[in-house]
Amino acid sequence: MFKSFVTGVLVLGALVVSSAQAPQGALPLDPSRERGASITPAFEGWYQNPDGSFTLLVGYYNRNSKQTLDIPVGPDNKIEPGAPDQGQPTFFEVGRQWGVFAIKVPKDFGNKAVTWTIVSNGEKQSIPLTLNKGYPITPFKELGMGNAPPVLAFAEGGPKFTGPPVGTAATLTGKVGQPVAFNVWVEDPKPAQGEGGRPSSTVASVSLHKFRGPGTVTFAKARLSATKQGEMVSTTGTFNAAGDYVVRVQANDESGEGGGGFQCCWTNAHVKVTIQ
Repeated sequence: MFKSFVTGVLVLGALVVSSAQAPQGALPLDPSRERGASITPAFEGWYQNPDGSFTLLVGYYNRNSKQTLDIPVGPDNKIEPGAPDQGQPTFFEVGRQWGVFAIKVPKDFGNKAVTWTIVSNGEKQSIPLTLNKGYPITPFKELGMGNAPPVLAFAEGGPKFTGPPVGTAATLTGKVGQPVAFNVWVEDPKPAQGEGGRPSSTVASVSLHKFRGPGTVTFAKARLSATKQGEMVSTTGTFNAAGDYVVRVQANDESGEGGGGFQCCWTNAHVKVTIQ
């Protein structure tokens, strides 16, 4: 079962409003502002894993059109119950970001909930993440058309990653102010086609995003296109401060950002970068 874009809006609105800590700030459909607006957590849905456990897929919506925000894990960016840090982003770029991290819960999770709370520009937004019967998703294959997410690898012949982010896909090192190379091998499980079955010149589009880290990351080219199956696409990122970073590498097929309203078919992978 899939959620349409309208359902995504309901997730942003109805679920947040229904939470025990409903915010008093602007609603998700209010006009965006350049600065001073809030960030809303977005529950994409849940799916069952082969071992019987479940995964909760989560994104966010930064309503600001120009203001990015760094919000460290803590009172203003926490997941509870459990450890406040459960892999959520600490850097929030503008706009809607889909399925940027996942939380695995046990097979006996039942009717329990975990809540992600973000306080930004003085506004508190919380959303409960549950196994709500209305939000199961199949992020690895769209059943109607048989579409599947692109496949990424970070070394030639290396491990392959597809669908929601799981763990660390690759580890890189570098120095402050010196470009770090990001090489990504890209495949799509089917011949690339556009709408109506027309051939597409792009296998997948790849974008790079700062997810966590103490400084600014500048990508030489933040968006790339793979035009052949198994092609390597490359760019560099320059980091202005030492420390540990996470870069999110996203791949979209012809369904575009957010999978055209389906929770399939895009891939997010997390790359850890240590800068000295």
